[in-house]
Amino acid sequence: MDFQLTDEQKLLRESVRTFTKQRSPVSRFRKLRDRAAAQGGSWDRAVWREMGELGWLSLPFPESIGGFGGSFVDVAIVLEAFGAALVPEPYLASVVLAGTALLRAGDAAQQQQFLAPMIEGRTALALAHGERTLRFAADAAHADTTATRDGERWRVRGRKQFVLAGAEADTLVVSARHGETTALFVLPRDHAGVTITPVRTIDGLGAATVELDATVADALHLPGDAADALERAHDAAAAMAVAEGLGVCQAVLDMTVAHLRTREQFGVAIGTFQALQHRAVEMFVEVELVRSIAVLAAVRAADDDAALRRHAVSAAKVQAAQSGRFVTQQAIQLHGGIGITDEHDVGLYFKRMHALGLVAGDEEHHVQRFAEQPQFTANLG
Repeated sequence: MDFQLTDEQKLLRESVRTFTKQRSPVSRFRKLRDRAAAQGGSWDRAVWREMGELGWLSLPFPESIGGFGGSFVDVAIVLEAFGAALVPEPYLASVVLAGTALLRAGDAAQQQQFLAPMIEGRTALALAHGERTLRFAADAAHADTTATRDGERWRVRGRKQFVLAGAEADTLVVSARHGETTALFVLPRDHAGVTITPVRTIDGLGAATVELDATVADALHLPGDAADALERAHDAAAAMAVAEGLGVCQAVLDMTVAHLRTREQFGVAIGTFQALQHRAVEMFVEVELVRSIAVLAAVRAADDDAALRRHAVSAAKVQAAQSGRFVTQQAIQLHGGIGITDEHDVGLYFKRMHALGLVAGDEEHHVQRFAEQPQFTANLG
């Protein structure tokens, strides 16, 4: 298997890195976070539209709906750069999580109606799936939210929690239990019977609680295999959360090494102290562990072989959680007193890394899922 980037992917990487340096440094994230805390709005629609014009929102989608026809490796390149700069736009929530679900379960007309505008950067999507009793499960067979037939329409009732990017999304992809099966619906945010309440999150980007008591036209019901679409969407989001986490870890490592080289005690740079050098090396090793497994997860993220996909994605999610926790905690300690203040950027990365650890399943969830895979249970026999 060739893990080398193509020339086109290298150009993509450089263009995204240049964009983040010029248009979205960490200082921008801080300003938007503070604005969101005061009046809402944790990202900029003008920047989102610019990302659409650059083609970044089209990467994983087919050309038939205006997409680029690329892969999740392309998406991972973008998200790694976004993680390094803490770009606040809802790429992971809209393009990967909700976009994959809609692509997999929607028909051609629905894809054209709801995905095409998002690809252009004119709208944003959010997947309303998680509930009090449905934390990380990929399907909605045991959800409290229900969908029942009401003549030629549907009645969707329930409550969704911690909907990523839900507070500002234009369109919601909503999961519900229909008898013993799973159903998906796509609802505009202003649809009658949809109530959205913003929720603050640890990383400052925000989420939403969505309450539903809506009558939905059959045209808004996604006719594809909803359970499969949700699993695919969650696996893609988990893999891409690892890619973004890699960017976070690398940025934190670079920031810490720079601090060790410039901060002085007793007239010398603290980076000359061997004990601190050892800790920096341990951080480097953990970053490289995330890098290697993030590549494999990106390659497997859209694999039709469910066992291979789950194996790679869950392994990556667990490694990223463990390594990300170690790297960001070490960074705060090595920065000393300034590291625990809100004024220093290292704390922003620490919070974002922990938030990414919960996207599409936390460490415990993926350890359990990995242990249930045939490749693992066969070795136990």
